[in-house]
Formats: sequence, C-alpha cells, structure tokens
Amino acid sequence: MRSPIAVVCAKEVLETARDRRTMFSLLLGPLFGPLLFLVLMNVIVSQNLSSIDEALDVPIPGAERAPNLVALLNARGIHAVDDPSVTSVDDAAAAVVAGRRDVVLVIDDRYAEDFGTERAARVTVIFDRSKSRVASRVDRVRSAVSAYGQQIGTLRLVAHGVDPQLVRPLIVDELDVSTAAGRSVLMLGVLTYFLLFATLTGGLHLAIDTTAGERERKSLEPLLTLPVTRASLLLGKMAATVCYMLVSLALTLAAFTLALRHLPLEQLGMSSSFGVGTALAAFAVLCPFAPLGAALMTLVASFTKTYREAQTYLTFVLLVPTLPVMFATMLNVEPAPKLMWIPSLSQHLLVTTLIKAQPLEPALVALSVASTLLFGVLVGWLATRLYQREAILG
Repeated sequence: MRSPIAVVCAKEVLETARDRRTMFSLLLGPLFGPLLFLVLMNVIVSQNLSSIDEALDVPIPGAERAPNLVALLNARGIHAVDDPSVTSVDDAAAAVVAGRRDVVLVIDDRYAEDFGTERAARVTVIFDRSKSRVASRVDRVRSAVSAYGQQIGTLRLVAHGVDPQLVRPLIVDELDVSTAAGRSVLMLGVLTYFLLFATLTGGLHLAIDTTAGERERKSLEPLLTLPVTRASLLLGKMAATVCYMLVSLALTLAAFTLALRHLPLEQLGMSSSFGVGTALAAFAVLCPFAPLGAALMTLVASFTKTYREAQTYLTFVLLVPTLPVMFATMLNVEPAPKLMWIPSLSQHLLVTTLIKAQPLEPALVALSVASTLLFGVLVGWLATRLYQREAILG
C-alpha cells in the first residue's frame, strides 16, 4: 500500500498535468531561457568579430598634417572620412556625445611642427567609454596610433646609431594558463542563473495552487478533514512541486545543451564542453536545490490568502536565490569549503567548474548537497508546523 505522501503527490501531479495552460507555460519557460541566451550571445559574438574584421571609418580632422600616420591607419583597415561638421576637438566631442560617431582622431594644429623636433607631436582620440559596444573600435584606433609612434621612435634611434633595445630595459612575457573551456566562463557564467530560475518557475504554479489556491477556492478545509495527517498532506504537495521543478530543470538543461552547439565560441578562442555528460552532472548538482525551493515557495505561499497575492510575494522570492549567483559572477568567486554551505551559490560554483571542464571535488559536492538538503528540511519543517495551526484556514 502506497504511503499517503505518495498518493497526494501523484494526485497533484496528475491534476496539474490536465491543466493545458500550466503545461504550456511549463514547456515554454525552459525553451524561452536558452533561446534568449543563444540570441544574446550570438549578437555579442558577432559584434566582437565584426568590429575586429570590418573596415572602420573614422573622421580625422587635420589628416593632411600627418599623411604617413593616415597611410598606416588605412593599411590597418581604418579609413579617414571627411566630415565637415567635425573640424576641432569640441566638434568631435559633440559628435561622439550625440552618437553620430563612435570614435574621432584629431591631429593637433602643431603636429607638423613638433613631429620632426625633440617635442612629441600630439593627437587626440575622442570616444565615449560608457558605450561598451565601441570599445573594440576604440582599441583598434588607439593601438594603431601607438604602434605608429613606437615605429617612428625606433627608426629615430637607429638613425642616431642607438640600439632600440636600450630604451626597453624590461621585457614582459605573458603566459596565459587558461584553457578554451575555462575562458568560456566569461560568457557562460550566467548559465546557472537561467537554470536556477527555470527550476523555481517550474514549480511556482503548483506551489501557489496547492496553498493559496486551495484557500481561495474554499477547498482547503474539506481537504484537511481527510484521514491524512496535515504533515503528510503538505509533504505530498511539496513532493509534487519538486517533480515539476526537476522536469523544468531537465528540459532547460536539454535545451541549453542543444543551443550551445550553435554558439560560435571557437571564433573567440573559447570552447563549450557542455555536452550530455556535463548536463547530467549539472542536473545531479542542482537536484538538491529543488526541495529547498519547493519548501520555500510553499512556506511563503502559506501566508497568503489569494492566488494573486501569492504571485506577488513569490516574485520576490524567486530573486533571493539568484542574488548570490549574481555577486559570484561579478566577483569571479572560486569554489571553497566556506562557500559550499550557501544554497544556490554552491550550485553555481559547481556548475561553473563543470563548464570549465574541470573535475568536481567530492568533498565540495558532498558539502553542497548536505547543506542544501538540510536547509530544505528546515524550511519544510517550518511549513508543516505552520499547517498545524487552525489559522491556516484563513
């Protein structure tokens, strides 16, 4: 004979499965996140690649004073264009602020006079640092001008019989130890945010409907009169919520596994190791978060009296588990035992390790699983205690 918890769980799962709107949203959510992620990443990649390869048109007021510099820029795909509205530094600044130009190179009026003397000739690169999309174009112009200056300085030293190495007393060698998979975290680091959010939203409807929904329909009181303990009744409802959360997580992981195959990371010197094996490992790592999320949503929804009120409160609850993930992504936090006791953060760090194609440390995985399940048990116990009160009937 099945336990009351299993009976209640099966009942809630079947009833929810008969609701077409709920099932449609359950299927649409896991697909929308990966699709949005794929589109955004492809746009970012295409912008970075196009800004590197495309010809760049830059207004250069005073270009006639520096023909050799203009010729070098032209050889590097940076072409001078005539813009009658840009004739000075002030005009250039106004054009950049207004968005008419991304970057402008202004040749100083004394450039020709200072270039052949001991004084340094001056040029001004004008840009807007707050516009991240033009950063690569500004770097192209700046590096080309700097390269021209270094070339002229080297030729002058050679002309005077001086070894150019004398002005370079220190040579800095760079050794990048990152792997292609490790560098992909720069773009795929927000993946855990989508996974956690999809997990929570997968059980959102059921968590609300089995608590505030029952109370609003006046069906909670007859339900509590059944020959089943209130704890078993609530645990069965939370178990059903966990089932739908895990289904949503599995669908989201499957969608991401397919979507990442169409992301041109190789063109940026990155690679994605997010295959079927990685997805299965990520599913196992994220599974313990589902009972905690179900218990938390059920607990919060138990304080509300209507479906709409529960939706309002749980909208904020959905943001709470994702906050540690946002901070960890911005601060580039590395896995450590002292961080594994924090739910959602520990899952994020473990999934990030999988994205880097690095092995998981069993001790860290065990600590993450144990702490998350412990928090889930604690919140679930609080929810069952709340259901023992007669005030739950509203």
